[in-house]
This record gives sequence, structure tokens and C-alpha cells, in this order.
Amino acid sequence: MSHRARVTAIVSVGVFVASLDLFIVNIAFPDIQRDFEGTSLASLSWILNAYAIVFAALLVPAGRWADRAGRKRAFLGGLALFTLASAACALAPSVGVLVAARVVQAAGAAVLMPASLGLLLPEFPPEKRGLAIGLWAAVGGTAAAAGPVIGGLLVELSWRWVFLVNLPVGIAAILAGSRVLREIREEGAARPDVLGAGLLTGAVATLIAAIVQGPDWGWTDPRVLGLFAAALVLGVAFAVRSGRVPVPVVEPELLRVRAFAAANAAGVLFFIGFSAMLLGSVLWFTEVWGETALGAGLKIAPGPAAAAVFAVAGGVLSGRIGPRAVGTVGATLFGLGGLWWATHLGATQHYAADYLPGMLIGGAGVGFVNPALARAATAQLPPARLATGSAVLTMSRQLGSALGVALLVAVLGTPSPADVVDAFDGAWWMMVGAAFGSALAFTFVGRLATEEESVGQEIEEAIAAIAPEVAA
Repeated sequence: MSHRARVTAIVSVGVFVASLDLFIVNIAFPDIQRDFEGTSLASLSWILNAYAIVFAALLVPAGRWADRAGRKRAFLGGLALFTLASAACALAPSVGVLVAARVVQAAGAAVLMPASLGLLLPEFPPEKRGLAIGLWAAVGGTAAAAGPVIGGLLVELSWRWVFLVNLPVGIAAILAGSRVLREIREEGAARPDVLGAGLLTGAVATLIAAIVQGPDWGWTDPRVLGLFAAALVLGVAFAVRSGRVPVPVVEPELLRVRAFAAANAAGVLFFIGFSAMLLGSVLWFTEVWGETALGAGLKIAPGPAAAAVFAVAGGVLSGRIGPRAVGTVGATLFGLGGLWWATHLGATQHYAADYLPGMLIGGAGVGFVNPALARAATAQLPPARLATGSAVLTMSRQLGSALGVALLVAVLGTPSPADVVDAFDGAWWMMVGAAFGSALAFTFVGRLATEEESVGQEIEEAIAAIAPEVAA
């Protein structure tokens, strides 16, 4: 095996476990809830949200730190942190410990993900760089497609195996990487804005806490109002700092690029709906239709499979007719999938007639939306800002995912068995609203250059980097 192939295999393992973790934990969620009996859905939601928030806030600063400190060091250190935190998750005696371990896990993932691509690219000549990025991104797409089934199989043993499986894989990759990988540093790389990342984390965390606790505490409770106020203050402080530091987490000038701003707005809205759909589907199968985790995983799997198939067409069409049309159609299809569920699903299980059509329609929409988001976010950026722009888009998707889980918890509440179908109808309608909002945001992208009008090679590579991924 060539050195290039060994490097590709090692970094792919790291990307796979970090990406897979986003999906298999959703499948394990009902079993975790049963194991920690008496814990509310609101408290358990932080198992998902803590990961998404920390990953989103640290992704850009971690990438800049990796460039300064060394990409090999960052990749191995991030993977080690992720692996150790996975062990802590598996051994967690309480929800609080599990959430804390998930925070550490997210920090490790945020470090290893950008470092992995930074290690891979130098192994390929410039003319094959697009192929390298496509391979790297395909790993994330594979993890997304395999996540429901793998998660279901592992949960048959115990939900703790969802985290334990990372240990042998992570250790093997660390040992191999320490021998094979070469250290790469970028001289003069920008210093990461750690304080800005902290302000962003605090703003999103307090906003989500207010949404999650609102139904239980009451929306006019001083504690809820205080959390909303804290989110506003921290958000303003983040915006002010972003305009004053040399290299902020989110560069304000990027948001003045119309297509970039519209794509990030569309991404946040779309992934609010996507994350609500993913966790809502798991809870529907296990809590309403009485399925096992494995049964739920198998019945959800056609959605990611459809997304993978339609992502190819979505990427081609985004290049030929532009991301505005493709993204609008994709988000609309995803909303129609939610509409199908809201008008068809009932307490009696009719999977093929009532659930599957909505999942296939929605999966096709996901396949169209992901490449359209990537192209819209990067098409008007200069080459020097492509990496940052792609990272900010990923951050937006993760923030949308956290908001989606929080809103799902608020909408579902704690319904009685007689009201549970109506509660889920509210969740599906929320998915519809977020999807159609995303479709509307796509219309503000504007007309962008198509491939026939000579899109730059750097843009093509940036699109390839994230188009196959499905975030959660």
C-alpha cells in the first residue's frame, strides 16, 4: 500500500467515527431514556445538543489552531480526546456525566475534522485534489447512510456499545497515524478566536435552554426570560467581537455576500427541520409504534439511502442550472415529506403506506439540498475564503440541528397516550414550516454562474468537500 493510500485510510477512519456518532446516538436515544428512568426528555436532549453546539462553535477556531500547532498533532490529539470521551460516555453513571462527556467528544471531533483534510490534501498533486476531497467527503456520507442500521445493531447489545465501538477503531487509527502521518504546519497561520467561540457557545446554549425548559417552567417564568436575555446579550457581544478581532469565528464581510448569507440562513432552517425529523422518527417508531431500536434504524434507512442517490443529481443540477432552483425544490420536497406524515401517520402502524412515502420524498429533498447549499455558500467567495466559508456553513447546519432538537422537545412536551399522535403532528408541521422557510431563503441566493459559465476549480473542490455529507 502506498503512503498516500495509508494516509487516506487513517484520516478516513477518524472522519467516519466522528460523522457516524452524529447519527447512531439518535437511534440509541430511547434506550438511554429507559436506562436513566425518570429523566425528562428536555434533560436528555442535551446529549444531542451539547455535542452539536460545541462542535459548531469550535470547528473554525480548531481548524486555525491545527494550522498553527501542526495538523498531525491536532488530528491525533483530537482523535485521542474523542476516543477517551467515548469511553467516558459508555461508562457514564448519570445523564449529567454523559452530557459532559459528549461536550469533550465534540471538542475532539471539532479538532480532528479540519486537521484530517489538511493532512490529506498535500498527499495528492493539484490536479487530483478534487478527487481527494471527494473521497474525504464520501466518508461522511457513508457514515450518514450507515448510521441508523449500525446504531440499531449496537443498541441491541446496549446503548453503551454506541460509544464503546469507537475505542478499538480510535486506538488503531492513533497508533497507525503516529507512524504514518507527516507533520504539516502553516507558517503565520491566524490565531484562533477562543473567546469568540465561547461567546457563540454561550449564546446558543442559553437560547436552547430557554426553548427546552419553556414548556416545563412556563414561557413567562423569570428563569426562562433570563435565559432569553442572556442569549441576546451574549449574541450581541459575539457580533461586536466579530467586528473587532483580526480573525473572528465568523467574518462579517462574508455575511455581506448575498449568496453566502442566504445559503447559511437556508442551512439553519433546513437543519432545524432535518434534526427534528431524525429524532422525531426514532421516537415515533419506538414510543408510538413500539419498534425496537434495530427496527427503527432499518425503517429509517431508506431516507439516507435516497439522499445519497439524489445527492449525485443534486450536485450535477446545481452546477448546470444553479443552486437556487435545486435548493428550493429540495427543501420543498423535504417539507412535502413532513406534510405527508402530518396528514397520514396514526397510532396504527402502516409503514409502507403512511411512513415510507414521506421518508423517500424527504430523502430526495435532502439529496438536492446538501450540494445546493455547498455551491450557494461558496460560489461568490474568493479562493482564500473557501475553506472558511465551508466551515461556517457546517457550523450553521450544526446550530440548526441543535435548535431543531430543542424545538422538537418543546413541541412534543409530555403528552398522554391519548394525545401522543397529535403531539407528533405538531412536530411534523414544525418540520414543514422549517423546510418551506428554507425554500424561501434559497430564493434569495440569486442567479449564480453555472459550470458552463466557468466556475473556478477551487470552488468545485470546496463543493465536493461537503456536498455528500448529511449533518445532524
